[in-house]
Amino acid sequence: MKEKETLIEIKDLTKFFPIKKGIFNKKISNVKAVDEVSFSIKRGETLGLVGESGCGKTTTGRTIIKLYEPTSGQIIYEGKDIAKLTHAQMMPYRKKMQMIFQDPYASLNARMTVGDIIGEPIDIHKLMGKKERLERIHYLLNRVGLNPDHANRYPHEFSGGQRQRVGIARALAVQPEFIVCDEPISALDVSIQAQVVNMLEDLQNDLGLTYLFIAHDLSMVKHISTNIGVMYLGKLVEIASSNELYKNPLHPYTKALLSAIPVPDPDMAASNKRIMLEGEIPSPIDPPPGCRFRGRCKYAKPICAEVQPQLKDLGGDHKVACHLYE
Repeated sequence: MKEKETLIEIKDLTKFFPIKKGIFNKKISNVKAVDEVSFSIKRGETLGLVGESGCGKTTTGRTIIKLYEPTSGQIIYEGKDIAKLTHAQMMPYRKKMQMIFQDPYASLNARMTVGDIIGEPIDIHKLMGKKERLERIHYLLNRVGLNPDHANRYPHEFSGGQRQRVGIARALAVQPEFIVCDEPISALDVSIQAQVVNMLEDLQNDLGLTYLFIAHDLSMVKHISTNIGVMYLGKLVEIASSNELYKNPLHPYTKALLSAIPVPDPDMAASNKRIMLEGEIPSPIDPPPGCRFRGRCKYAKPICAEVQPQLKDLGGDHKVACHLYE
């Protein structure tokens, strides 16, 4: 079987947000939201990105498609580094890379009809005439489980799940290859979440899409992801295939996250020991030296306070950044 080609490769991606103060707006520090993150995604596969709120997942996704300009690092898309491209140079890549946002209401223009919302990317890229545009909008509405009649309605007339379907249709309008799914189900009812995830999987299989799937729900991430990366305070601490990460988590933080997944069987739930993390998450403005997780880790050693652990491949593409495995 032929190995899939790498569609996108991230090398040492860094995004700092400046903190400014005073009447002269002088920079006094940085919020280190994403700090030297590296991974790759093969064409047609899904990388799930998980971690606590504020760990840098969403910023990573937005920086990859350059809604945020990267501070440093490389974003290699189909062999070309797009990190330093200008707005005009990025236009062909905007068509290839799209995003599904977390809040389906805030991400849709309340003054535009659903048809115009979906058609806007087509207009921006000048892809087709008026008749073909309307046909494309109706096709996309059908594809995401809505009716062509919905094209004339406004976002407030839909439920949360339907609005998210509109957001997905908009992302598909320009026939992209790569989609960043930024917690696309977290704002939806539990009964709707599975429907949206199944639809995303069907679209991936039918259209050959590649996903970066950002989420809190670890059980859902396992269901949809080929590989999973775990982030903590701007750093990638572990990455492996979905099955490998769940069967054999290595980083203490990953083990704690997985222990928090609810188990439907009461007997199994009673036998599963929950790992409780103590202490507070450090500030991303002034992260501690060495390992950023050491203040909450019961296995911390003196070296953890001095040397920042680097991602190390322990075989089978299972990488972990932890001094316990050196």
